[in-house]
Formats: sequence, C-alpha cells, structure tokens
Amino acid sequence: MPAARRRLTALLPDLAPWRTSRDFRLLWCAGAITVFGTFLTVVALPLQLKELTGSTLAVGVLGAVELVPLLVFGLYGGALADSVDRRRLIVGSELALGLISAMLLLNSLLPHPQVWPLYAAAALSSALTGLQRPALDAVVPRIVRHDQLAAAAALNALRWQIGAIAGPALAGGLLAFAGPRWAYALDAVTYVLSVLLSRKLAPSPASHDARKPSLRGIAEGARYAWSRKELLGTYAVDVLAMLFAFPLAIFPFLADDLDAPWSLGLMYAALPAGGLLVSLTSGWTTRIHRQGRAIVLAAAGWGLAIAAAGRLHQVWLVLLLLTLAGACDMISGIFRSALWNQTIPDELRGRLAGIELLSYSSGPQLGQVRVGGMAALVGVRASVSAGGLLCFAGVGLLALGLPKLRAYDSRTDEHARRMRERRAVAEDDRGATADGRADDRAGAGGRPGAGTQDTDPVSVR
Repeated sequence: MPAARRRLTALLPDLAPWRTSRDFRLLWCAGAITVFGTFLTVVALPLQLKELTGSTLAVGVLGAVELVPLLVFGLYGGALADSVDRRRLIVGSELALGLISAMLLLNSLLPHPQVWPLYAAAALSSALTGLQRPALDAVVPRIVRHDQLAAAAALNALRWQIGAIAGPALAGGLLAFAGPRWAYALDAVTYVLSVLLSRKLAPSPASHDARKPSLRGIAEGARYAWSRKELLGTYAVDVLAMLFAFPLAIFPFLADDLDAPWSLGLMYAALPAGGLLVSLTSGWTTRIHRQGRAIVLAAAGWGLAIAAAGRLHQVWLVLLLLTLAGACDMISGIFRSALWNQTIPDELRGRLAGIELLSYSSGPQLGQVRVGGMAALVGVRASVSAGGLLCFAGVGLLALGLPKLRAYDSRTDEHARRMRERRAVAEDDRGATADGRADDRAGAGGRPGAGTQDTDPVSVR
C-alpha cells in the first residue's frame, strides 16, 4: 500500500512553486481568473460573427486580423519586457484588455450589432497580448527556483486548463439562452479582479544593463534564437502544429455538420479537458529530461488525433479525439516551456519570450485562416482531417532536419547547466546579503527580522 501511495503521489502535480513563491501564487490566481473570462469571449466572438455573416471565411479571417498586431507588438513587447518594470507592463495591459471586453459588450447591446467592432476588438486584443505575454513569461524564472521551473510550467498549464474548460462550458449556456452580451460582461469583470491581484506583485525591474527597446535589441534576441537550433525547433514545431491542425475557428460549423449544435461548448472544452488530465497527473513530467524528443512525439500525436477527428461522424468519438489531441498539446507545451525557462538568460528573456509568443500565437491565427479558407473549398471535416495529416508529416520532417531538438537533455545541455550555475550563485549572494543585514541588526541591538516584510527568498527584486 505505501508503494502504491508513493506511485500515486508521484503522478500528482508538484506544488513546490506554489508553496515557496508568494508572487507565483498571485500570478497564478490572477491568470486563472483572466483565462476563465477570456474563454467566454473566445467562444462568443466567432459565434456572434457566424450569426452576423453566416460565412466560414469571415470567421477564419479573424486569424488574419489578429496576426499583424501580434507580429509587431509581440516583438516590441519582448524588448519592452527587458527594459521596464514587468509588473507595471502586466497591470497596464490587463486593464486595457478589460476595456476591450467592455467595448464588445456595448456593441452587443445595440439593436443591430456591427461586424467591424468584432474585428477591431480582435486586432486590439492581439496587440495588447503581444505587449503583455512576454512580460508574463519573463517574470516566471525570476520568482520560481530553477529546479522548480518544469513544475511551474505544469501548474500554469493547469491554471489555463481550468479556465479553458469552465469558460467554454459556461459560455455555451450563456450564448444559448442570453446571447453574447453576458459573456462579454463577465469577461470584463474578470479583468477587474485580475488587475487588483496583479497590483500586489512585487516590482520586477529591468536588468541593470537593460537598454531601451530598439530594433537592435530585437535583432540581438533574434540572433541568439537563431544560434540555438533546439530553440528554433520548439518554435517551428508549434507553428506547424497550429498552422495545419488548429480547427477552433470552424467548430460552430463542425457542430452543425455533425447534426449536434448542442456540442459546440463541449468541442471548445474538449481540447483543454485533455490538457487538464495531463496537468493533474503532471508529476511524471519533472522526471523527463529528454524534453526535445517528448516535444516532437507529442506534436505528432496532436496531428494524428485531429486528423482522425475530422474523419469521424459520431460526435462523441470526435469529442474523445479532441480530448486526446488536447492532452498531446499540453505535453508538448509543458516541455517547451521548461526548455525555454531552463536555458534562456534573464537579460534576453523578454525578447525571447516575444519570439515564443509569435511561435505559439501566430500559428493559431494562421491556422484559423487555413482551416476556414480550406473548409470553404473542400468542406468542414475534410479541412480538419487534411490539416491533421499535414501536421504529422511536417513535424516528422522537422524532427529529421533538426537533430539538436531531438537530442536536447536538460541534464547535459550546456545552456541549462550554465543557467543552473547562475541561479545558484545569485541565490547564494542573496542569502549572504540577508545574513549580513541580520548580523548588522543584531549588532545594533535589534531583533533579527524586526520591521521587515516576509518576502519570497527566490525572487529577484
């Protein structure tokens, strides 16, 4: 029995980052609230556009509208995250995103809602996400110990999955009985709550040698990424997977094609449900060191599951395969995040996070255009199935062409080893400084720790 209990415990998520870092707890809770609200809008926006236009292409064009702002502001946001206080950047962009949800709410209250505000909101949200996401990603290695980064990635994935399941599930009922206005209203409320939590984060100033955002700084980050072929591989794998096998834009049409419009909310929830299953049993991920190979296998599994979902006519089998695809995508995401956080220097973290943002966000935007446009030519389910097969083939070819990605091992990689050493030195320095201050207070007759705040010992202030 004790052995069985140990095996079960080993599967559960590692909560060490949550226990040891106050800022990680705040960031996790704020993100969970925001993700929940965001997924209300993720379901409501394309469905409202479908009702207003009746066009698969019009829904697919959402991806194109979001792509250009994401490309521009993602790269700039990465440079900005290396140059300013990351907490201020997170809070400001979160507030602006809440105002966009309010704009969508006002449009939905009109007697005849307009189409252009939907595209405008998509473009503005994409721009603000490009500014904010690099700062969110870049702050994690500062507030979480190096040996807990894989666990932090799994916990962040769990946070995302909870919102991604609860949001669409609630949105399905709201949209069926009350229309999109309530989805947009609740999304706006979640941003208010998230801002209040994010304001409590400790300051996260730029590195001492930070420079103002510039094209030269962005180019420096791009050169570093190009020199790291295993990093390039993680970006390329994700772009291929999302470009060819990301069918969310046509889920409203897929549900109709299967004669199951009631299943729309379940389709949106199925992908994150698969990810949730992985996150809840993610203890095993901390024991995987050949993360490059795991990324490739998981991305290939995603493509095969999507291809099979497009071929079947039974809605429950389609939902099951979408759940399997979500599990594969989450495995890939956990290991990609761990590889990035384990190997990228802090002074480049914002700019590399901007490049990461382009890889895991531009793919879905292009994927929406691909799946919507192809569905208009060959049909909804044929578009889904063909995309999954193209994803599988593309990932296989990429793995053959980038052996460094397949060979990445966090125990032996030179960049991971260098980052471990840097973090160890930094933590030793902070410990010595804290001991010295305690000695000074004791020598002056003060009680050690008197008048000080309880701060996270592994955060970089």
